[in-house]
Amino acid sequence: MNFKRVTLFCGHYGSGKTNVAVNLAIYMKKQYNNLVVADLDIVNPYFRTKDSIKDFKAHGIELICSEYANTNVDIPALPANMYRLTADKDITAVIDVGGDDRGAFALGRLSRAITESGDYEMLMVINCYRPLTRDAASTLEVMAEIEYAGGIRFTGLVNNSNLGAATTAEDILASRDYAEEVARLSGLPIVMTSVRQDLYPAVEGKVPNAFPLGLQKNKYL
Repeated sequence: MNFKRVTLFCGHYGSGKTNVAVNLAIYMKKQYNNLVVADLDIVNPYFRTKDSIKDFKAHGIELICSEYANTNVDIPALPANMYRLTADKDITAVIDVGGDDRGAFALGRLSRAITESGDYEMLMVINCYRPLTRDAASTLEVMAEIEYAGGIRFTGLVNNSNLGAATTAEDILASRDYAEEVARLSGLPIVMTSVRQDLYPAVEGKVPNAFPLGLQKNKYL
């Protein structure tokens, strides 16, 4: 797989975008030495990239995140060195953007520099098993809100339709029509369909660009 210098992941709260970002970053490290993961969430969600700090360190991946991440201080603060993501052309960046349009507002501070470079992918992580994105129409509404808030148009889709640890291969296969409808209406390609590692053999070749995922460990478990 070939990647742009900056890969951004956005999605509705609970879509699983952070887990996708973490897994893809570890995969990308095989190709890019100077890899940085940035967490631009301006709130303290249940899952965030800092939960995977040990995995990042083990793979030699740098993490940029707010100093308040994984604390009891719920301040909408951005990482102090986030402008490195656009200023330092020697790094390859994976950016976990906050959920929905509220989280995407933080992206607005970087959007001009990112789009002017042209060396980026803006990926929408979709999940038909979440209450507010159960169909293509509602998913497109969320996408439009994120694009407006963040100032960057999406370039592709990641079908991450899942029910967490309860997901079955049938659940993933059943999401194909949904993902294809979102792709058709948006005009965007399905860049990958993420699949829990143990289910990967059952769906390989049956969904486009299947990508095996490990489940991110939660700080509260």
